[in-house]
Amino acid sequence: MAGELAKLLSDLKEPEALEFVEKALAEGADPMDLLGQAKEGMNIVGQRFADDYYFIPDLVFSGEILKGIVKLLEPHLKKAEATERLGTVVMGTVAGDIHDIGKDLVAFMLDVHGFEVLDLGIDVPAEKFVETIKESGSTVVGLSGFLTLAFDSMKETVDAIKEAGLRDQVKIMIGGGQMNEDVKSYAGADAYGKDAVEAVKLAQGWIGG
Repeated sequence: MAGELAKLLSDLKEPEALEFVEKALAEGADPMDLLGQAKEGMNIVGQRFADDYYFIPDLVFSGEILKGIVKLLEPHLKKAEATERLGTVVMGTVAGDIHDIGKDLVAFMLDVHGFEVLDLGIDVPAEKFVETIKESGSTVVGLSGFLTLAFDSMKETVDAIKEAGLRDQVKIMIGGGQMNEDVKSYAGADAYGKDAVEAVKLAQGWIGG
C-alpha cells in the first residue's frame, strides 16, 4: 500500500485515487498515513511543475484531487482528535495571489491538530489580516503565496501588522511555492514552513500542543 496513493495522485488519476482511499479506510488504514501519502503525491506534482513537466491546469487539477481525498479523510481524522482548541491561527493567501492548494492543506492540518483556523481565503489585503488579528486576538498568522509577486505583498502585510502596533503579539509564518528563508527575512516574518507538517510544528511551538 505504501506510496500507491502518492503515485495515483501525482499521476492525476482522480477516480482511482479516491477509490483507493475509500477502500483503504474500509480496511482500517491509518488516515494520517493516507494524508502523508497525499502530501508526498503533491510534492511530486510540485516537482513536475518545477521541471516544466506539469503546467498550471495540472497543478489546479491535482489540488481538486487533494480536496476530494481530504474530504474522505476528514471525518476519520477528526474522530481521533481532541475537540479542545489549542489556539487561533489566522491564515490567508496574500494580496495579488489566488492560489489556495497549499493554504487549504495547511489550514486543514492545523484544524486536525486542534487549532481554530480563521481562513481569510485568497487575494487578502493587508488590512484584512490586521482587522482579523484585532478581532480574534490570534497570536499566530500564516501568510501563503505561490508567485514571486507575493514577496512584496507579504512584506506589506507584515509592515501593516507592525504599523497597527500588533507585531509584538503575533508570530508570523510564511509558506508556498516560491517561498524560502530569504523571503522570510525580506518580509520580516518569524519563520518559513516548507510544508503543512512544518506549519503545524511551528504553531505548536508558538501556542503549545
